[in-house]
Amino acid sequence: MAQARVKARRRASVFGGERFALFAETLLTGVWIAVACLGLVTYPAAFAAGARHLRRRTGHEGGGWREFVADFRTAVRRGWLVGVAGWVAAAAVWVDVQAARAGIPGGPLVGAVGLFALIGLAVAGLRAAAVWTPGASWRALLADAVRRTLRDPAGSFLIVAGLAVVALSAGFIAPLAVPVLGAVAAAAVAVEERYRRR
Repeated sequence: MAQARVKARRRASVFGGERFALFAETLLTGVWIAVACLGLVTYPAAFAAGARHLRRRTGHEGGGWREFVADFRTAVRRGWLVGVAGWVAAAAVWVDVQAARAGIPGGPLVGAVGLFALIGLAVAGLRAAAVWTPGASWRALLADAVRRTLRDPAGSFLIVAGLAVVALSAGFIAPLAVPVLGAVAAAAVAVEERYRRR
């Protein structure tokens, strides 16, 4: 009887307190990611550091703000180049969309293809950031992430849904998008873990 009570308490802490603590940590990580993204080209490194922090948290390892900052500094050394490439891709898609609006023949098709390609690149970038570790090559991470993005459409769709939640949150209440960034990082980590186990 006493053992049954102890087991029930453990289940309650796992299903209640532990999950709420992880949810709170995810929202806090979103704030850290938003602060680290202020450099505009630092968003890949920010998501990489946030994802690594959440992996540590779910693995019951220690870590907090200092470890996040250390990971961010390591990731940003080469990650800023990925950030620049992302902005270049976004600018190219913006030009495509403007061409589609101007009525150029074939413009709508080119605009749609460009938009889908940008979404795919964003998903691949998040998947790469979700598995980043210090010393990993961003080029290799991105190449592998592109393959996983194509081979795991269900997981990729989940990340797209997370990005949509951020966009909708920003549309309703702009400050709400900040903590939700942590949920996107958590979704990418979960998708990568799911893919690894399969």
